[in-house]
Amino acid sequence: MTDATPPAGTVLAICRVHQLITTKTGFGVTAIDKRPAEGLVKLKRFGVFGDVQGDTEHHGGPDQAVYAYSQEDADYWSAALGRPIPAGLFGENLRTRGVATTHAVIGTRWRIGTALLEVTSPRVPCATFAERMGEPQWVKRFTEAGRVGTYLRVVESGRAQAGDDVVVEHVPGHGITVGKFFSAPTVQDVDTLAELHDAGELTLGAHYRKYFARIRARGN
Repeated sequence: MTDATPPAGTVLAICRVHQLITTKTGFGVTAIDKRPAEGLVKLKRFGVFGDVQGDTEHHGGPDQAVYAYSQEDADYWSAALGRPIPAGLFGENLRTRGVATTHAVIGTRWRIGTALLEVTSPRVPCATFAERMGEPQWVKRFTEAGRVGTYLRVVESGRAQAGDDVVVEHVPGHGITVGKFFSAPTVQDVDTLAELHDAGELTLGAHYRKYFARIRARGN
């Protein structure tokens, strides 16, 4: 691990489920309705204490334990949609300021409070997210904008709260960000990540394998 650097940003809110909602799209219930929690909150292996995932087949697990979205990207959407984007509206657990969540390098480690988190993968928009937003062609628009935020793994459990610094403790040298992997990954990117994973220098979730196969099949 590299020496700790000055804070890269701040946690504006830590959010967890407010209520489970039955979806209209036939996917059962969703926990996308998240609201800011007060005071210290535990961050554990499977995410924010007291939070849940309605669709555990496609969401959650250790590699997608926490979802972070930046205030800067939320401000972009607020201007584009002409409406407020309060913390938790996108189903995020962390709303940050000063941290480029979409442009974080895969494998980057953030210290927030006493917890240590690791950047793992981009958020992929789904029908439940579109239903939540109620905006025309939302999945397409969100995808094209490329402001997807990032999922994180909890490497060390701890406690954190709104107002805590986000301190970057380690940035891998490969340079592949979650945003690049979401929007324009190449076969070379895939091979680099796979080699680092196999060498034990980077831990990738099992879900990466299917993405790797798709990108290699596309051959770009």
